[in-house]
Amino acid sequence: MKKTAPPKHQDTRLTTSGRDPERNHGIVNPPVYHASTVTFPTVRALHDAREHRFDTVYYGRFGTPTTFAFEEAVADLEEGRRSVAVPSGMAAIAVSLMSVLHAGEHVLVSDNVYYPTLSFCQGFLRKFGVEATPFPPMAGADELRALMRPETKAVFCEAPGSITFEVQDIPMIADVAHAAGALVLMDNTWSAGYHFKPFRHGVDISIQAATKYIVGHSDAMLGAVTVTDADLHTRLKTTQVGMGYSAAPDDCYLGIRGLRSLAARLPRHEATGLKLADWLAGRPEVKTVLHPALESCPGHEIWKRDFTGASGLFGFVLRDGYSPDDRARMLDGMELFAMGYSWGGFESLIIESDPRTMRTTHDWPHEQPVLRIHAGMEDPDDLIADLDAGLRRLSA
Repeated sequence: MKKTAPPKHQDTRLTTSGRDPERNHGIVNPPVYHASTVTFPTVRALHDAREHRFDTVYYGRFGTPTTFAFEEAVADLEEGRRSVAVPSGMAAIAVSLMSVLHAGEHVLVSDNVYYPTLSFCQGFLRKFGVEATPFPPMAGADELRALMRPETKAVFCEAPGSITFEVQDIPMIADVAHAAGALVLMDNTWSAGYHFKPFRHGVDISIQAATKYIVGHSDAMLGAVTVTDADLHTRLKTTQVGMGYSAAPDDCYLGIRGLRSLAARLPRHEATGLKLADWLAGRPEVKTVLHPALESCPGHEIWKRDFTGASGLFGFVLRDGYSPDDRARMLDGMELFAMGYSWGGFESLIIESDPRTMRTTHDWPHEQPVLRIHAGMEDPDDLIADLDAGLRRLSA
């Protein structure tokens, strides 16, 4: 395939990015290259490869052509310059933070992030002299400015949060952070990079657990970090290679395969999720539904302004008075909704999560925990029937 300017439309780019059949004997999909040692015909060739080790096939830990094809496709999806593939979403978070923070520096972390992110900041990074301060996800500009310090070098966001679903004002956060000389890191997994373009809104480093919607089939662990700045890419790549966080070529292949169908899958997840959310909002057992497309979700107006759509992940809160045994009776009998962590695959999931065990900046305003749903590819009417039976068990 001849390299030309990328087509205008996102769905076309998802089909074409990261492909080069002319270099692969006409094969449509990039082959899986398994490699550790890479050999060179001359001393000059070896030295040239070492000098350009982040841009060419040099050693397996630095990536193979399969890795590069995946990274090119993700960077194009997120409208970035370069991506770095790593073995998981958590690896993407760790590589990003460790690339931009040093001993004696400070990071602000939104209090609605994926909980292992906050744990990593307050545990692992603290051992190396980096201090982390959580901030309320819906904090305004003045509140955020008051938390900035001279040593604050990064602000970590997640919009919406993957448990409580607040949608943060990313452009505002970026303005405050950049004015203080700090970078903005954002976990963009919820939108899969499809419905939110981070670099249009001031983000410096976009992070995805490609395990979720990009892979899309619950069968691979994969992460991606995308940037527009060449120096940031060098810092990320140096950290990734130095720590040995190399994504397996087979998993990169599954990531490429998943990207090809993202434009078909994500609208189905979105439509089913919205149908379930609307149905749950009308149930007497339900106190509130936390879906960014509904007015009941904090940050709904920001979502309407900055996002082009939704995914299939949302939550709801039961009305007060139900016991843990009541909730277990509901969940244990589900037939289509499996209980399991992660999300983004073809199967529907439901999991109980208690923000009271995670929040540090303010109290969770509800007595009940969040019941988080991932709307899969099943028929939505069958999923509603399963939820209906579960809610009837809840009140039995």
